[in-house]
Parts: sequence; structure tokens; C-alpha cells
Amino acid sequence: MRCMADRGSRGEHDGGEGYLTGQLLVAMPTMRDPRFAQTVVFICAHTAESALGIVLNRALDSLSFDSLLEQLNISPLPPRRRIRMHAGGPVETAKGFVLHTTDWMQDGSLRVDERFALSSSIDVLRAIARGEGPRRGILALGYAGWGAGQLDDEILQNAWLSIPADEGFVFAEDLGAMWRGALSALKVDPLLLSGAAGRA
Repeated sequence: MRCMADRGSRGEHDGGEGYLTGQLLVAMPTMRDPRFAQTVVFICAHTAESALGIVLNRALDSLSFDSLLEQLNISPLPPRRRIRMHAGGPVETAKGFVLHTTDWMQDGSLRVDERFALSSSIDVLRAIARGEGPRRGILALGYAGWGAGQLDDEILQNAWLSIPADEGFVFAEDLGAMWRGALSALKVDPLLLSGAAGRA
């Protein structure tokens, strides 16, 4: 696990028009990239230079939380507390990131906003294993990343919709229902959505 705090401006929302830090991206039904089909992505940082997000609705079945702690020599084992494991995105899939509430922070944590933070130090896993750490969190291997202007272009091409994030949704247990639930929050039927920008 490695600190991501050097990306962007430590996750603070720039206040610029179009920046989506702290919001959710919902893949359109016509999403062509199979890595993001029917995904919901929490945007941890979005600036003019880059964007970084964590996929919320892809469970990681290849590794358990206990197995990860064992590999990292973190005790106690079994841990006093566990968090769910996610496939966070196609970039740097061997690296771990904990998306969590801001009641627990450390110097290397990336503060997204007043509600959410991202930590990649092993210290957050040690705290969780002891039964401490943030009140709520998920552990993601890998992340979704975009270069300068790339995410903006994808949104203009109707690849994504954006909606506000809330704690209940970000840390929801039913991953299978998350994508349709996000579209329902927009009062949109996915079968009626058009993938062509500007089409009536």
C-alpha cells in the first residue's frame, strides 16, 4: 500500500466548474469498456490534470481480508474487525486503498471532502485489525485513473452520469443492486437511456 496524497491537491474540491471530486460516476448502459460496464465509481480526486476513482460495486473474490493481513504480517489474526474487499479499478491492481469515513485520519490520508478520505498506508489496516480505525470503510485493490481532460471527454460522450454521493450508498452492502439503484436515484430507466450525446 502506498500513499496517493501526492496526486492533485490532496483531494480538496477545486470548486471549478465540472470537477467531480466526492461524487459518483454511473456508467451508461452503452459503456464500451468492459472494465467499467455497469459500474459505479466514487471520484476521490478530479482536477484539470487528472482524476482518480474507486469502483464501488465490484467485489474482490480472489483474496480475503484475513489472507491479506496474513500476507502483510498484520496482527491480530483473526482480526477483531473486517472490511469488505473490492476490485477498485484496472490501474495498479496490486496496490491497496482504503476508502473510509473521516473520523480516522493520518498524515498521508487523502481528504476527499468532509465525509470521505482515502488512505493507502498499512497503518489503516493495522488499526482496523485491532478493532479501531474509521467507522466505515472498504478496501480496494487498484483504482480507476484518467489523464488530463480524459474523464471530461468521456462525460461529454455520454459514457457516464454523475450523482451526489452519500455514506449509505458508498458503503452499501448489496453490490449487485448498486448500479440500478444509482440510476433509480436519477429516476432513469437504463433501457431508455441513449448512448448518443444530443439525441432526443
